[in-house]
Amino acid sequence: MLDAVSSIRSRAWRDGVEVAVDFPLADLDAWLGREDVLVWLDILAPSPEDLAVLRDELGMDELAVEDAVEPMERPKATRHATHSFLTCYSTTIETGTRNARLITGRVSAFLLKDGLITVRPDDTVDMDAILRRWQEDGLLHSGVAALVHGLLDHLVDGHFEAIGKMDDELEDLEDLLFEPSGKTSILQQRVFAMRKALVELRRVVLPMREVVTSVMRFRSESDRPLATDLDGNFNDLYDHVIRAAEWTESLRDMVSSIFETQLSLQDARLNEVMKKLAGWGAIIAVPTAITGWFGQNLPYPGFSAVSGLIQSSVLIVFGSVGLFAVFRKFDWI
Repeated sequence: MLDAVSSIRSRAWRDGVEVAVDFPLADLDAWLGREDVLVWLDILAPSPEDLAVLRDELGMDELAVEDAVEPMERPKATRHATHSFLTCYSTTIETGTRNARLITGRVSAFLLKDGLITVRPDDTVDMDAILRRWQEDGLLHSGVAALVHGLLDHLVDGHFEAIGKMDDELEDLEDLLFEPSGKTSILQQRVFAMRKALVELRRVVLPMREVVTSVMRFRSESDRPLATDLDGNFNDLYDHVIRAAEWTESLRDMVSSIFETQLSLQDARLNEVMKKLAGWGAIIAVPTAITGWFGQNLPYPGFSAVSGLIQSSVLIVFGSVGLFAVFRKFDWI
């Protein structure tokens, strides 16, 4: 992915009605100080100057600012003196390729009393979709809680979509697993890619339980508690997070089952091949033994005579056909 170009977007609402669009970061402090105004500002690929404004002028915790741009941060929610901070990830399963590939996008957020500041290292997280959700939900009158809920709800919906695609991929693998003509190498590559994608997915889905729980706790413990009319929405969000976590657990069991079944089928097919080879080897041994006996330089009934040729041919035919019939009866060949 190409490096994202730094940019800033912003919105301000009063009683759910939009009153300002795309004001600069320098005006954020003034908008936050206005009564009954809800503010959102998004910083894409923040520059060192943007981070300095967050840290020095807006009073954001220095560790939180570092975590907002630090790579490989796990999903989490922390409480600071003047704000709360959370980091979450979006998930998308890449389609159009043979092997499953998980694409994650990161968004960090500073939760203030009257505003939400989001920070993204790139544009993988679709903030346009989140903005549409905020405007269509009709919950903006509930304040920052509505922004936080809309953000988390969008991310969790993306988790469900990714998990659903993985579930469909596993069903395809199950069908491929029992195909007689299925190529083992292709199946192994797809199973390995699925296990890798599922491990990455679990890293961003499972911690969401702690994130949502912490946000719900921050709402109730705040000196200025966030709107309680969204309690049902947050409880529903937490239920979705639990379901997503449980679904990933079942997918992990399914992937392990497919992997173990594949190994068992490989052993069974190998045993089947060895059984057939042993059967054909026994049949081939019949003419070898008979021609070896009749090829001895010793006198025997039919030695150097046509009757000996007929006798050996009859023994070879009946012996081979007899063994073939016996092995065929017991499904050896």
